[in-house]
Amino acid sequence: MTKEQWGALQDQLSSTIGENNYKTWIKPIEFHDMEPGGVAVFTVPTNFIGTYVSQNYGDLLLAKLSAVDTAVRRLRFDVANVDTRPVQPRAVPSPAPSTDLLPGAPLDARFTFDSFVVGKPNELAHAAAKRVGEGGQVTFNPLFLYGGVGLGKTHLMHAIAWELRTHRPDLNVLYLSAEQFMYRFVQALRERRMMDFKELFRSVDVLMVDDVQFIAGKDSTQEEFFHTFNALVDQNKQIIISADRAPDEIKDLENRIRSRLQSGLVVDLHPTDYELRLGILQSKVQNYREQYPALQLDDGILEFLAHRISTNVRVLEGALTRLFAFASLVGQPITMELTQDCLADVLRASDRKISIEEIQRKVAEHYHIRLSDLIGPKRVRNFARPRQVAMYLCKQLTARSLPEIGRRFGGRDHTTVMHGVKRIEELRSQDSQIADDIELLRRALEA
Repeated sequence: MTKEQWGALQDQLSSTIGENNYKTWIKPIEFHDMEPGGVAVFTVPTNFIGTYVSQNYGDLLLAKLSAVDTAVRRLRFDVANVDTRPVQPRAVPSPAPSTDLLPGAPLDARFTFDSFVVGKPNELAHAAAKRVGEGGQVTFNPLFLYGGVGLGKTHLMHAIAWELRTHRPDLNVLYLSAEQFMYRFVQALRERRMMDFKELFRSVDVLMVDDVQFIAGKDSTQEEFFHTFNALVDQNKQIIISADRAPDEIKDLENRIRSRLQSGLVVDLHPTDYELRLGILQSKVQNYREQYPALQLDDGILEFLAHRISTNVRVLEGALTRLFAFASLVGQPITMELTQDCLADVLRASDRKISIEEIQRKVAEHYHIRLSDLIGPKRVRNFARPRQVAMYLCKQLTARSLPEIGRRFGGRDHTTVMHGVKRIEELRSQDSQIADDIELLRRALEA
């Protein structure tokens, strides 16, 4: 590899990643030298630029350079005239542990444990992730986190990686998506560099793979993943996996991989409850207060959003971001009227379509009682508690008023419904069985 060859690639890179990205990130770096072992050394103005280029454009650069010169096997970025230590090695790692994350997916600085709002639906997943993030002795391997979109899986994965960087900078930590794992595997096959691939993935101390359901049905990738998994477990190296569903629910996943994934700690991130959604909004508002210090937020807005947008935290956070930005641009306080106008499309999409009758049927089935007893006049405990649970869910999951809910429960007064809802709210924090029942019913109804 020569400086002339690097110069000839500039136009290609500019057209591939865009002129602005090229000027910002690629133009400032300079080819310096080739070192034994196929290491192409570049100088960069700052450590930050070297890290960013390595994480975001490293695979692209390596592919372009190796196409021009097959001797290029990995890249290194040194800070010019300041520090000649490598910012981040590419491909085959050096024998000595690196204090930087091995080339993988870039980490989001927002996704830390400090910014993760903990509630009952995610407290176990958070506690397990914190334990792994301490970098101590491996106690459960792998840690398998699963749940639907927007429930915090990727946030916890990134938080673990950031925490390990702080507490155990001596560890080689590799975080990437299952799609990236497959891409690198296919690339290694095509370029006949499987030994490099195996050495890279089996020399890490902590392997983190996001969205592992992506490899289901891809036989060759599953085969290599299985062998990588086994090699790391045999060396007592920590593995953290995430997916959108439990291992036994991932279709076309090999049984031996499914069994391996289930051999550690499998943790479900439940759909968020109202209290957790409200806590997330309150946390976000604290940050927005710094950006919009003069913006007025009326009482009840956060509670309204936490009730109405219930299935996806990303949608919830995006709605709040849009609301603050819109209010700032038009120079108006955030009132209920402005909220409903600004978020009309989001609120329509999030409108609950669950009926009172559906809730009553599900609750009766769950508690093994007749529907007539659930809505009837009998006040014995076997019927009264399920009735209060059903009333609570009607209040949470429908837009019906308390008087209307009361009418659907045998013509009861709205104060009876109010008492039932309040009682269940109290019991949720005291009785784990009631809390579990409500969560199971909510998930069944929202599925």
